[in-house]
Amino acid sequence: MYDFIIIGGGIVGMSTAMQLLKAFPERKVLVLEKESRLAEHQTGHNSGVIHAGVYYTPGSLKAKFCLEGNRDTKAFCDSHGIPYQTCGKLLVATNALEMERMKTLWERTEANGLERYWLSAGEMKEREPNITGMGGIFVPSSGIVDYRAVTEAMGREFSAMGGEIHFNSTVTDIEERASEVQVQTRQDTFSSRYMISCSGLMADRIVRMLGQKPSFQICPFRGEYFRLKPEHNQIVNHLIYPVPDPSMPFLGVHLTRMIDGSVTVGPNAVLAWKREGYRKTDISLRDSLETLSYPGIIKVLKQNLGPGLTELKNSLHKGGYLKLVRKYCPIIEKADLLPYPAGVRAQAVSHDGKLVDDFLFVNSARTINVCNAPSPAATSALPIGRHIIATAIKQFSLDTPTDTRVA
Repeated sequence: MYDFIIIGGGIVGMSTAMQLLKAFPERKVLVLEKESRLAEHQTGHNSGVIHAGVYYTPGSLKAKFCLEGNRDTKAFCDSHGIPYQTCGKLLVATNALEMERMKTLWERTEANGLERYWLSAGEMKEREPNITGMGGIFVPSSGIVDYRAVTEAMGREFSAMGGEIHFNSTVTDIEERASEVQVQTRQDTFSSRYMISCSGLMADRIVRMLGQKPSFQICPFRGEYFRLKPEHNQIVNHLIYPVPDPSMPFLGVHLTRMIDGSVTVGPNAVLAWKREGYRKTDISLRDSLETLSYPGIIKVLKQNLGPGLTELKNSLHKGGYLKLVRKYCPIIEKADLLPYPAGVRAQAVSHDGKLVDDFLFVNSARTINVCNAPSPAATSALPIGRHIIATAIKQFSLDTPTDTRVA
C-alpha cells in the first residue's frame, strides 16, 4: 500500500512527487509513467522558455505561478548545476495596431509585477540589429533551459529520497474506494491512500476513469517549429515575440534561442488528429472521433475557422510560415528554415466552446487531478507542485509537513 500514487512523469508530476517527499519524507510515493523515460511528451517537446508572465490575466493562477516559477526554476537549476540563460524577451510591434495592443501588454506586465522597459524603434535596433519594428517591450527576466534536464534532476532527487518510479506503466483503470484508490496498469494493480494525476494529454480520460463526467475535453494542438541554419545562431540576442492578436488563442510565431545554441522559429497551432501526434501523418481514429464529436471543440473550430485554415495552410506551405516571421526579421529566407520536432499542446476546452484559460484542477475525495496545464506550466512546475501539496494537506487532512513552504 502506497501513501500516494502520482500519474505522469512530466515536469509537473515530478515536481509534485519530489516536493511531496520533501514535505513528508516518511510517506511511500509511487510515480507511474507510461513511457520508458521522463518528460517524453509536453515537457520534452516545448520551446524551453523560462517565461516571465507577460500575457496572463492579473490575479490568475498562471500569473501567480509563472512569476514564482521563474525564480524557482532558476534557483533549482543553480542548485543542481543545470545550464540556463537569462537572455530576456523582446515583444516587437510592427505596425500601428500592434503598438496599440502593446499598450495593453504594458499595463498587464505592470499588474503582474514584472520588470520591463518600453523601447523605441531606435532603442530596439540597438539591442537587435536584425529585428525591424516600430517599438517593443523588453522583459529581462525571461530565459531558456532544457526542461527535460530539469525533470530528470527532479526524478533523481525523488529517487534518492526513496521514491519509486515505474516506467512503461500505462494506467488502464482507476477505482476510488472509501479508504483507498486502486490504480490498474497493463501489468499490475497498485493500491494507495491518495492519488494525484498530472497526465497532460490524457487528463480528461483519467477523470473519466474515476467515474466523473468532466466539464471539459482535451483538444490536442500541434505546434510545428523550424530550426534556423547554424550560421544564424547569432541572429538574435534575446527571445523575439510578436505582439499577439487578442482574438487568437495562441501567441504567434517567435524566434527562440535554445540552450544548445540553436535558434528555432515557431510554433504555429494546428489541430492534431492524435493526442500524441507529433507528425503530420500521425492519426488515431479514437482520438479524432473524440475531438470531432465534442460540441465544445466544434464551436472552437467554427469560431476560429478563418485563422485555423490559415494555420493549416502555413503548416503545409513554408512560404506562409516564413511571411509571419519576416514581419519582424526580414533577413530570414525560406532555405534558412530546417526541420525541427513538433510539440503537442494539451488544451482543455469547455463544453460551451471556450478554451480554458487558466490552470484547472478537478478533485475527488481521495484524488487531485491537474486537468489544464499548458504553457507556462513548465516554468510554473515548482509552484504548481506546492499548490497541489497544500491542497492535499487540507483536503486529505494530512499531518504538518516537514517542509513548511507547501503548507
